[in-house]
Amino acid sequence: MKLNEIADKDGARHYRKRVARGIGSGLGKTAGRGGKGQTARSGGAKPGFEGGQMPIYRRLPKRGFNKPNAVRYNEINLRQVQAAFDAKKLDPTQPVTLQALVASGVISRGYAGVRLLGEGELKVKASFEVHHASKGAQAAVEKAGGSVKVLKPPAPAAASDAPQKTSGKTHKPKTPAGGEG
Repeated sequence: MKLNEIADKDGARHYRKRVARGIGSGLGKTAGRGGKGQTARSGGAKPGFEGGQMPIYRRLPKRGFNKPNAVRYNEINLRQVQAAFDAKKLDPTQPVTLQALVASGVISRGYAGVRLLGEGELKVKASFEVHHASKGAQAAVEKAGGSVKVLKPPAPAAASDAPQKTSGKTHKPKTPAGGEG
Protein backbone atom coordinates (compact mmCIF):
# COMPACT_ATOMS: atom_id res chain seq x y z
CA MET A 1 0.00 0.00 0.00
CA LYS A 2 1.26 3.43 -0.95
CA LEU A 3 0.19 6.75 0.49
CA ASN A 4 -1.01 8.01 -2.87
CA GLU A 5 -3.31 4.96 -3.21
CA ILE A 6 -5.22 5.62 0.03
CA ALA A 7 -8.78 6.77 -0.66
CA ASP A 8 -12.17 6.80 1.04
CA LYS A 9 -14.72 4.14 0.18
CA ASP A 10 -17.17 5.11 -2.54
CA GLY A 11 -19.99 7.16 -1.08
CA ALA A 12 -18.14 7.93 2.18
CA ARG A 13 -18.05 11.64 1.43
CA HIS A 14 -21.08 13.53 0.21
CA TYR A 15 -20.46 17.02 -1.05
CA ARG A 16 -23.10 19.71 -0.63
CA LYS A 17 -25.10 20.57 -3.73
CA ARG A 18 -24.19 24.13 -4.81
CA VAL A 19 -27.31 25.60 -6.34
CA ALA A 20 -27.90 28.84 -8.30
CA ARG A 21 -24.41 28.84 -9.83
CA GLY A 22 -25.32 29.28 -13.50
CA ILE A 23 -26.97 27.41 -16.37
CA GLY A 24 -24.16 24.89 -16.82
CA SER A 25 -24.62 23.44 -13.33
CA GLY A 26 -28.16 22.26 -14.10
CA LEU A 27 -29.33 23.97 -10.90
CA GLY A 28 -29.15 27.60 -12.03
CA LYS A 29 -31.90 30.23 -12.17
CA THR A 30 -34.60 28.73 -9.89
CA ALA A 31 -32.07 26.50 -8.06
CA GLY A 32 -34.16 23.34 -8.40
CA ARG A 33 -37.22 24.92 -6.76
CA GLY A 34 -39.34 25.17 -9.90
CA GLY A 35 -41.53 28.20 -10.56
CA LYS A 36 -42.91 30.80 -8.20
CA GLY A 37 -45.22 30.24 -5.28
CA GLN A 38 -45.23 28.78 -1.79
CA THR A 39 -42.80 25.95 -2.50
CA ALA A 40 -40.23 28.31 -4.02
CA ARG A 41 -40.08 30.44 -0.88
CA SER A 42 -37.92 29.75 2.13
CA GLY A 43 -39.92 28.22 4.92
CA GLY A 44 -42.23 26.47 2.47
CA ALA A 45 -45.51 25.07 3.77
CA LYS A 46 -46.37 24.87 7.44
CA PRO A 47 -46.01 21.36 8.85
CA GLY A 48 -49.31 19.52 8.62
CA PHE A 49 -50.78 22.01 6.13
CA GLU A 50 -52.25 20.21 3.13
CA GLY A 51 -53.09 23.11 0.84
CA GLY A 52 -56.51 23.79 2.30
CA GLN A 53 -57.55 20.11 2.20
CA MET A 54 -58.82 18.87 5.57
CA PRO A 55 -55.61 17.71 7.29
CA ILE A 56 -55.12 14.06 8.23
CA TYR A 57 -55.09 14.81 11.96
CA ARG A 58 -58.57 16.34 11.62
CA ARG A 59 -59.91 13.64 9.29
CA LEU A 60 -59.09 10.78 11.66
CA PRO A 61 -61.31 10.08 14.68
CA LYS A 62 -60.04 10.98 18.11
CA ARG A 63 -59.61 8.08 20.52
CA GLY A 64 -58.94 7.72 24.21
CA PHE A 65 -59.10 10.06 27.15
CA ASN A 66 -56.47 11.77 29.25
CA LYS A 67 -57.57 11.95 32.85
CA PRO A 68 -56.99 15.55 34.02
CA ASN A 69 -56.43 14.59 37.68
CA ALA A 70 -54.52 11.33 37.16
CA VAL A 71 -52.42 10.16 40.11
CA ARG A 72 -48.91 9.07 39.12
CA TYR A 73 -47.30 6.21 41.03
CA ASN A 74 -43.79 4.78 41.05
CA GLU A 75 -44.09 1.21 39.75
CA ILE A 76 -41.45 -1.15 41.05
CA ASN A 77 -41.00 -4.88 40.52
CA LEU A 78 -39.76 -7.41 43.07
CA ARG A 79 -36.77 -8.02 40.78
CA GLN A 80 -35.62 -4.40 41.29
CA VAL A 81 -36.11 -4.60 45.06
CA GLN A 82 -34.13 -7.87 45.24
CA ALA A 83 -31.32 -6.29 43.19
CA ALA A 84 -31.25 -3.37 45.67
CA PHE A 85 -31.03 -5.83 48.60
CA ASP A 86 -28.20 -7.72 46.84
CA ALA A 87 -26.31 -4.46 46.19
CA LYS A 88 -26.78 -3.45 49.87
CA LYS A 89 -28.70 -0.31 48.84
CA LEU A 90 -31.70 -1.31 50.96
CA ASP A 91 -31.70 -2.72 54.48
CA PRO A 92 -33.99 -5.77 54.81
CA THR A 93 -34.57 -5.04 58.53
CA GLN A 94 -36.16 -1.64 57.73
CA PRO A 95 -39.54 -1.34 55.96
CA VAL A 96 -39.36 -0.62 52.25
CA THR A 97 -41.14 2.71 51.77
CA LEU A 98 -41.23 5.43 49.12
CA GLN A 99 -38.68 7.49 51.07
CA ALA A 100 -36.34 4.49 51.47
CA LEU A 101 -36.48 3.72 47.74
CA VAL A 102 -35.70 7.33 46.80
CA ALA A 103 -32.89 7.59 49.37
CA SER A 104 -31.28 4.37 48.13
CA GLY A 105 -31.45 5.50 44.49
CA VAL A 106 -33.68 2.64 43.35
CA ILE A 107 -36.15 5.22 42.01
CA SER A 108 -35.09 8.71 40.99
CA ARG A 109 -38.04 10.66 42.40
CA GLY A 110 -41.09 9.82 44.40
CA TYR A 111 -44.48 10.56 42.92
CA ALA A 112 -47.78 10.02 44.76
CA GLY A 113 -46.78 6.60 46.06
CA VAL A 114 -45.39 3.14 45.25
CA ARG A 115 -47.08 0.38 43.28
CA LEU A 116 -45.45 -3.01 43.98
CA LEU A 117 -45.58 -5.45 41.06
CA GLY A 118 -44.78 -9.17 41.12
CA GLU A 119 -42.23 -9.58 38.31
CA GLY A 120 -39.15 -11.39 39.57
CA GLU A 121 -38.44 -13.28 42.77
CA LEU A 122 -37.87 -12.04 46.31
CA LYS A 123 -35.43 -14.09 48.43
CA VAL A 124 -35.20 -11.76 51.44
CA LYS A 125 -37.66 -11.42 54.30
CA ALA A 126 -38.75 -7.79 54.14
CA SER A 127 -41.72 -5.63 55.06
CA PHE A 128 -43.23 -3.25 52.53
CA GLU A 129 -45.30 -0.10 53.07
CA VAL A 130 -46.75 0.73 49.66
CA HIS A 131 -49.87 2.36 48.24
CA HIS A 132 -50.77 -0.58 46.00
CA ALA A 133 -49.54 -4.15 45.58
CA SER A 134 -50.56 -6.74 43.02
CA LYS A 135 -51.81 -10.10 44.27
CA GLY A 136 -48.76 -11.84 42.81
CA ALA A 137 -46.42 -9.42 44.57
CA GLN A 138 -48.18 -9.89 47.91
CA ALA A 139 -48.03 -13.67 47.55
CA ALA A 140 -44.31 -13.58 46.68
CA VAL A 141 -43.46 -11.31 49.66
CA GLU A 142 -45.45 -13.48 52.09
CA LYS A 143 -43.84 -16.62 50.63
CA ALA A 144 -40.41 -15.12 51.45
CA GLY A 145 -41.61 -14.47 55.02
CA GLY A 146 -42.24 -10.75 54.67
CA SER A 147 -45.34 -8.59 54.93
CA VAL A 148 -47.09 -5.97 52.80
CA LYS A 149 -48.89 -3.02 54.37
CA VAL A 150 -51.10 -1.20 51.86
CA LEU A 151 -51.35 2.50 52.71
CA LYS A 152 -54.31 4.73 51.92
CA PRO A 153 -53.99 6.51 48.58
CA PRO A 154 -53.10 10.20 48.85
CA ALA A 155 -56.16 12.44 49.10
CA PRO A 156 -56.73 14.66 46.06
CA ALA A 157 -56.56 18.38 46.70
CA ALA A 158 -60.04 19.51 47.72
CA ALA A 159 -61.65 22.50 46.06
CA SER A 160 -62.10 24.19 49.45
CA ASP A 161 -58.33 24.07 50.07
CA ALA A 162 -57.57 26.13 46.95
CA PRO A 163 -57.46 29.90 47.49
CA GLN A 164 -60.41 31.74 45.99
CA LYS A 165 -59.63 33.82 42.90
CA THR A 166 -60.66 37.46 43.01
CA SER A 167 -60.69 39.94 40.16
CA GLY A 168 -58.92 42.58 42.24
CA LYS A 169 -61.85 45.02 41.94
CA THR A 170 -63.81 46.04 44.99
CA HIS A 171 -67.57 45.79 44.82
CA LYS A 172 -69.44 49.01 45.36
CA PRO A 173 -73.17 48.54 46.02
CA LYS A 174 -75.48 50.48 43.71
CA THR A 175 -77.61 53.16 45.31
CA PRO A 176 -81.02 54.41 44.23
CA ALA A 177 -81.00 57.11 41.57
CA GLY A 178 -80.30 60.58 42.86
CA GLY A 179 -78.74 59.51 46.16
CA GLU A 180 -75.15 59.05 47.29
CA GLY A 181 -75.78 56.09 49.55
